[in-house]
Amino acid sequence: MHPLFHPLFVDYCSYFNGNEDYFECHEVLEEYWKEIAPGEKHHPLVGYVQLATGLYHWRRGNLLGANRILQKALTIFEKNDSHLFYEYINREDLLEQMHISLQRIHEAQHFVAFKLPIVKDTLQLLVSQKITSLPPLSAHFIMNKHMLRDRSDILAARESKKRSQH
Repeated sequence: MHPLFHPLFVDYCSYFNGNEDYFECHEVLEEYWKEIAPGEKHHPLVGYVQLATGLYHWRRGNLLGANRILQKALTIFEKNDSHLFYEYINREDLLEQMHISLQRIHEAQHFVAFKLPIVKDTLQLLVSQKITSLPPLSAHFIMNKHMLRDRSDILAARESKKRSQH
């Protein structure tokens, strides 16, 4: 299986291009990155995670944070120009959209979403199918998801880890 067809990457693309849930993009792709390239800070998956994180910050009006993290993502994408993780994504279009976004951030413009430029029909079909199953989310929830989400599973895992260490 091509790594871009991995369910977590398909999920990332679906959240990105579907309901623009950049917080969830970060969550699923960080999990994938930890599976295949833990510790590789310049892996393209880190760039994709940072892209979603930067857009999340921009949407929330954190221009400084958005600029900083999008610049890091851009550096990763520019350094890894022929990596397998760009094979079905139009890398040049993606870089152009990122430059446009950074310019808008520098001009203190309001958030403007863009789509990942998927160029492989097979991947696009998987993403489109997943998008149809995404729940509708309010603008308030999507903008403040880090504060509004259910964290009970995360807290339970932390508590379990603490108990196992004693």
